[in-house]
Amino acid sequence: MGKTAVIVIDMINTYDHKDADLLLPAAREVLPSIVELLDRARRRDVPVIYVNDNFGQWRSHHGELLETALAGPHADLVRPLSPDKDSLFVLKARHSIFYETPLSYLLQDQDITHVVLCGQVTEQCILYSALDAHIRHLQVTVPRDAVAHIHEDLADAALLMMERNMEAHVPLMRELRL
Repeated sequence: MGKTAVIVIDMINTYDHKDADLLLPAAREVLPSIVELLDRARRRDVPVIYVNDNFGQWRSHHGELLETALAGPHADLVRPLSPDKDSLFVLKARHSIFYETPLSYLLQDQDITHVVLCGQVTEQCILYSALDAHIRHLQVTVPRDAVAHIHEDLADAALLMMERNMEAHVPLMRELRL
């Protein structure tokens, strides 16, 4: 039987991009839930994998992305959920955490069959990643209060699509079992 992993999507961020002003309030709102999820996962030895946009910095690595985000004006959104020494890290260039990344291989190698997705943006990267996880026959959980959105109406529709079309579990954090 496979294991569960928590995947943190695009939270190592400077918020220096289009729509950041619309995203920031939601990111602040879900931050405590993501921190709680990370704490719970780490206490239970559930693997934590960060999959983050490289923001077009093709020579960068995860340490450099983290340093840049921590030096930016929104470090308060990054510091509480920074990777620890046991966290794994995958860089991505597009919306899905699977597109042209080694994530599928990593999950298979670690015998992971269930992913808990958190981070941003619900109606973009979370949705596309949930679909790609589903087509790879992974169980998908998306705690609705641990994902940030740009457009609330689209996020609600995306969560409903994940639940209905991808058989994703979409609980509140208080209902989540790891």
